[in-house]
Amino acid sequence: QVQLVESGGGLVQAGGSLRLSCAASGSILRINGMDWYRQAPGKQRELVAAITSAGSTNYADAVKGRFTISRDNAKNVVFLQMNSLKPEDTAIYYCNAEVVSGTRWYQEIRGYWGQGTQVTVSS
Repeated sequence: QVQLVESGGGLVQAGGSLRLSCAASGSILRINGMDWYRQAPGKQRELVAAITSAGSTNYADAVKGRFTISRDNAKNVVFLQMNSLKPEDTAIYYCNAEVVSGTRWYQEIRGYWGQGTQVTVSS
């Protein structure tokens, strides 16, 4: 089994910054893509940022230039640095990872979600 645990959420004023972390643990051979999603009340979950194992990144238009995704492959951790936060960034932020588990003779690839961390930006 694999667990993803997010941390770093909280309440911040508009223009402020937060840094989210997501640590993966359990039966892990390696992790392919790691992503951050968010879901605001009454809205669908949306992709915020993604990073491959090689470090290539992709961002939603709404956060480009303000958010930065990064990862530590040795520690199986992904980060989301959020600057210049706006009230519309208020949401629950979820970590997602594509994890490869098993042995050198048999491997399984599966996606996992964290439990989410609340980010609230006041105006």
